[in-house]
Amino acid sequence: MKTSALSSFASPLPSAPHRAVHRYDAVDALRGLAMVWMTVFHFCFDLSHFGYWPQNFRADPFWTTQRTVIVSLFLFCAGLGQAIACQQGQGWSRFGRRWAQIVGCALLVTAGSVVMFPQSYIYFGVLHGMAVMLIVARLTAGWGRWLWLAGLIAVALPTVAHALLSGPWAEASAAFNSKPLNWLGLVSRKPYTEDYVPVLPWLGVMWWGLAAGQWALRHQSAWLRMPVPALLAPLAVLGRWSLSYYMVHQPVMIGGLMAAGWMLGR
Repeated sequence: MKTSALSSFASPLPSAPHRAVHRYDAVDALRGLAMVWMTVFHFCFDLSHFGYWPQNFRADPFWTTQRTVIVSLFLFCAGLGQAIACQQGQGWSRFGRRWAQIVGCALLVTAGSVVMFPQSYIYFGVLHGMAVMLIVARLTAGWGRWLWLAGLIAVALPTVAHALLSGPWAEASAAFNSKPLNWLGLVSRKPYTEDYVPVLPWLGVMWWGLAAGQWALRHQSAWLRMPVPALLAPLAVLGRWSLSYYMVHQPVMIGGLMAAGWMLGR
């Protein structure tokens, strides 16, 4: 089960003037905190995968709840970043460059997972999901306060779909559960894959982050602009390099555990 961290970006609303790019340390530090938590989570997952500490990451609430919170933190921060970028007047070209990096990394994750988990490789994980959700968030940034309601609907839809596809619409469940459609998140059962971050309900979390960021910027909230304590400054730095860190942290940990297993004769 994988999560990821992404540096936030977006584009301006049509009326937004161009502004110099400014980082908000509080947002970066929150993303950095999620990345540290993600690293600990992934290290425990790797220990289990290599048989050092067997755990049930698919069903144990201790692990599934953590995974939900970590992904939520990342997507909420991505929504905050969209709001900031819109306010600062970032355009389609910059968005496109960053978006292409995410898509490229998503393809690398898929390729790597095919090697490690051929039966449960990642075809729509957090990077794939974010690539879709960021475009939707960019196009809907002008919804303003309606983003709160849109987020609520997005979060609720998978539960409604599960009830319908497990009941009166059962005949349609095979289509919605298939790979061509299950990326939407409207399924009666989750697919067997190492990471699954469908558009719904997770787009709702990003929309809430976008709405919260717009509200904070509109009211010039102190929490958004305040500098982080020196002790937390490394988290802010980590949050600024989130995509790069995400792409290297698992290969490093997996390589280290494989080397340890080789030295221990496992």
